[in-house]
Amino acid sequence: MDTAHLDWPFFDERHRTLARELGEWAPAHLTHAQGDVDTQCRALVRSLGEAGWLRHAVAGTSHGGAADVIDTRAICLLRETLAWHHGLADFAFAMQGLGSGAISLHGTAAQQERYLSRVARGEAIAAFALSEPNAGSDVAAMACEAKDTGDGYLINGEKTWISNGGIADFYVLFARTGEAPGSRGISAFVVDADNPGLQIAERIDVIAPHPLARLRFADCAVPRTQLLGTPGQGFKIAMQTLDIFRTSVAAAALGFARRALHEGLARATSRPMFGQRLADFQLAQAKLAQMATTVDGAALLTYRAAWQRDQGHNVTREAAMAKMAATEGAQQVIDAAVQLFGGEGVRSGQVVESLYREIRALRIYEGATEVQQLIIARELLKGASA
Repeated sequence: MDTAHLDWPFFDERHRTLARELGEWAPAHLTHAQGDVDTQCRALVRSLGEAGWLRHAVAGTSHGGAADVIDTRAICLLRETLAWHHGLADFAFAMQGLGSGAISLHGTAAQQERYLSRVARGEAIAAFALSEPNAGSDVAAMACEAKDTGDGYLINGEKTWISNGGIADFYVLFARTGEAPGSRGISAFVVDADNPGLQIAERIDVIAPHPLARLRFADCAVPRTQLLGTPGQGFKIAMQTLDIFRTSVAAAALGFARRALHEGLARATSRPMFGQRLADFQLAQAKLAQMATTVDGAALLTYRAAWQRDQGHNVTREAAMAKMAATEGAQQVIDAAVQLFGGEGVRSGQVVESLYREIRALRIYEGATEVQQLIIARELLKGASA
């Protein structure tokens, strides 16, 4: 993996060391294991935890975290490197952070003690249950309901497209508690996977295999001690969690794009064609030039947003720009790499074929590209009005 960008001023020496150490560890440990996707994902979580990489996805040194606050640049560098080597490893790492992020931000001391150290060691698998069949981008339209019973809550409803659904040990769940209309009437809870009111209604297969499920909650009783934050604070908790990890989605896309550029260069410089190499043709050179420029542009936007967040700035606009540019750009770079490979590019088992399947979901999850466009425009108009 090309690491020239580590010399950029966005990074401290600890970031450069972290990226290089993971780059050395990954080839020996991230083999494409056999077995179903659930088995592979569990094994990857254990491996990442044992090696200490998951510590960076958790906040709080007293609970196994690498630091007391999540270092966005570290998260991004880790996801970029993992994505370059192994798409499912990136997924496993990211979901440990996203699934436990709300506990890092708003959990009580008891909740953090119970869950975070196990997440950091790879001993518990986390999940983030926000989307519903009719409430994806429009989070405020969620229908899953949690009724206050006095000493706890009774949850009824469904969640879908839940990453780690079916293998998670706990779910950070968002449900309507009705303190106010719309987004102000949502609360957050931690629901353990063995709760008898939680059912795995459906396992969902997608083009790049990952553990996904539709969940059904039927009179799922949770004690009040499982409430995160205060009642009605759930939407804010969800958005704060996504704000941390949205920039890291851009980093994962960047890792996929860098790998595609690497594979495309290798193909172009080794493929004989009409008495020359593929790389000797100007059309191939133009394609490579566009790929490289797209990668660097995405990297600059991604690490600008990560650096600004680590400096304490609001990065709503910058994170949206990074995610949009990196995911859309990676799709273009990977498509170009497949084109350079010709027929071999669509052969099952080829790296570029796998990347082609891996990248597609990133343009949708944690806010589709169209949502990022709305966010960017809203922030621009807000500034213009001010």
